[in-house]
Amino acid sequence: MVATDRISAFDVVLPNGIPDKGAALNRMSSFWFGLTDHIVPNHLVSLADAPAAAGYANNPDGVGRQAMIVKKAERIDIECIVRGYITGSAWGEYRRQGTVSGKAMPTGLVEGDRFPEPLFTPTTKAEEGHDENMTDAEVVEMVGPETAQRLADISTAVYLHAHDYAKDRGIVLADTKMEFGFLNGELILIDELLTPDSSRFWDAEGYSPGKSQPSYDKQFVRDWLTAQGWNQEPPAPELPDDIVQQTAELYRQAYERLTGDAL
Repeated sequence: MVATDRISAFDVVLPNGIPDKGAALNRMSSFWFGLTDHIVPNHLVSLADAPAAAGYANNPDGVGRQAMIVKKAERIDIECIVRGYITGSAWGEYRRQGTVSGKAMPTGLVEGDRFPEPLFTPTTKAEEGHDENMTDAEVVEMVGPETAQRLADISTAVYLHAHDYAKDRGIVLADTKMEFGFLNGELILIDELLTPDSSRFWDAEGYSPGKSQPSYDKQFVRDWLTAQGWNQEPPAPELPDDIVQQTAELYRQAYERLTGDAL
């Protein structure tokens, strides 16, 4: 599985990529898979440039740093989102309706506030267009009550474990998105995990509710796109060189602060 340098925002792939983004996402996912495998198994076999990958066929040259060898699972078509803080689309919905993913929230929240308990807010996994919020009943209808409960419980457990780990390294894990599948009847984590593409990482030192937070993720790109007046429909505008380079630096910093390794 190859993580490319391409970047998307608002479910639209942008015209140009971010240098070393694929390597950062790939290696960060590998790091988190190892850190959470006591909670739930995952699809990772090996990084593609590790010695353990040498015996696998179809490992093309030149992509080793941004690829991993994985087990093929039967994907569950649900984006399992866990929100620890109110931000992004959740903040927008709350301002309009006083709800998050259709569920009533306390009055008086400000942007960036921490929820008393993490919220599990699943969405559809759309092949085209935008993902849509799913109700608890819709998740149960798709996967059954037992798997629905396990998706919520495991997603929340992974989030809380990662949140506490990141906090000790000066980063607030505001929210994240996970994907699951079945392998030989066993529920496992698949795709990427806890990366700057699938999560919001905030600088703990600068965290202050009531405003947009300083971050180490692609919120920087989202903010630039929003400032251009883009309508969030294809085609997306091309990112200027300074935004590309600043985004690459944020991804590098996120990787190095969380893993303790150089990219």
